[in-house]
Amino acid sequence: MAQDIASYGWVLALGLTILKSLGLLAILLVFVAFILLADRKIWAAVQLRRGPNVVGPFGLFQSFADLLKFILKEPTIPAGANKGVFLLAPLVTTTLALSAWAVLPVMECWAIADINVGVLYIFAVSSLGVYGVIMGGWASNSKYPFLGALRSAAQMVSYEVSIGFVVITVLLCVGSLNLSDVVNAQHGSYGLFNWFWLPLFPMFIIFFISALAETNRPPFDLVEAESELVAGFMVEYGSTPYMMFMLGEYVAIVTMCAMTTILFLGGWLPPFDVAPFTWVPGVIWFVIKVCFVFFMFAMVKAFVPRYRYDQLMRLGWKVFLPISLFMVVAVAGVLQYTGWAPGH
Repeated sequence: MAQDIASYGWVLALGLTILKSLGLLAILLVFVAFILLADRKIWAAVQLRRGPNVVGPFGLFQSFADLLKFILKEPTIPAGANKGVFLLAPLVTTTLALSAWAVLPVMECWAIADINVGVLYIFAVSSLGVYGVIMGGWASNSKYPFLGALRSAAQMVSYEVSIGFVVITVLLCVGSLNLSDVVNAQHGSYGLFNWFWLPLFPMFIIFFISALAETNRPPFDLVEAESELVAGFMVEYGSTPYMMFMLGEYVAIVTMCAMTTILFLGGWLPPFDVAPFTWVPGVIWFVIKVCFVFFMFAMVKAFVPRYRYDQLMRLGWKVFLPISLFMVVAVAGVLQYTGWAPGH
């Protein structure tokens, strides 16, 4: 009997993992729907407009109405397009964006896979995200999408480098690649002043701006520069494939907000380690911090003008790369000579 249970244990574990994954995906997709609404509302508020306010109370169900609209539309595929790759591209983008959440801990021990190379996994998955864009741009067989895809590839490669170095500075302070360890390393008696945003402030700023570039958000939305490239790599897309691209884009944005929260803003830790703050569950703090970072993303979209392509490249290679390289050496030196390095 015990042997039977042991032999079926892996089936049970697998079933439980699938259940957890589906639960997380459902919550994440609803969260993304409201984040999209928040994005539009914030943008409207800055421009003294009302924003979406017709569907549901205060326009709360606008995103779901849009979803329904896209699902019910007929997908059109251009005659000259490579049909297989054309339809595979949005699927790749969305799947990769969602799969990043497998290792993100929203609370102590609350990750689907609490692996020891979580940071590396996130880095790999976010790097692969550009393939969906390249495939979509190439398979459309049209000039605007192709130009958009070329820009996107160059942009993502340029800013991955500085993001990598920023993450290295955080990991030097932690001594582990596990995302839960990164959060626990920020725990201390000073509350929010123990988090890494303060000692690594320049890195926090560089990570935030690089995250904007990585997810094609304004002021780095050159891929979808409406004034130049119509809708960038999404020109030929409509209905469900277009919706999947948009979904992938917003899930990637929320992922980057979550990464900023975990690396610099103490993940699920309360801002002050005293009574009323410690009563609130960690997952609530995590969501509040993610929303705060997204609010900053949305505000940047509202009032920063778009960069020119050469300015974008100059910022990535001539400003962020040298600063982040110098900071890696500086952080390593400080940790070594003060004896603050983990494991000392």
